[in-house]
Amino acid sequence: MENELVKYISRYTTLTEEEIKAVKEEIPIRTFKKGTILLKEGQIATECYFNIKGLVRQYYVVDGEEKTTFFYTEEYAISGTPMKPSKYYLVCEEDCTLTIGAYDAEEDFFKRFPKFESLCRVLSSEYFESYEDLLAAYIIQSPEDRYLNLLKERPDLIARVPQYQLASYLGITAESLSRIRKRILFKSNGCH
Repeated sequence: MENELVKYISRYTTLTEEEIKAVKEEIPIRTFKKGTILLKEGQIATECYFNIKGLVRQYYVVDGEEKTTFFYTEEYAISGTPMKPSKYYLVCEEDCTLTIGAYDAEEDFFKRFPKFESLCRVLSSEYFESYEDLLAAYIIQSPEDRYLNLLKERPDLIARVPQYQLASYLGITAESLSRIRKRILFKSNGCH
């Protein structure tokens, strides 16, 4: 499994043998069972993750109700905010295989291998851009357009995530999502 991380990093930069060895030896990989909570509200994050296999859901609890804000699938970096209590939860929705990075060891690793710090900046910028797009979609798109965008951009989630979690992620009720799906199916069958 460690080769998956090396392959992913190699898409962005060329790694030396020393860097490949460091990734394989110094970045642990663990398997987590479905239902494992990686981070709880109020907890201070000490680790970050990279998803090799599985699905991790991020959610907030608002008035006793879970509000899903993101799904981390394969090849997504997953992090909390170090030094501050978390406002959300991270939970494994499937059995997951994740790399584990300790925030306190990160600085030393980056000093020895500056290329990885640069790579983290590039990837952080990409993630920030995708979050901005997601936020803009909530502001400017209708729920149906958000669902159509989800079908286009992340179709794997449709089969992997329960409808009530998808609905929460889209900012609607499960009943509204059901109506949207029926309307789209109706239109795709040539009915008006």
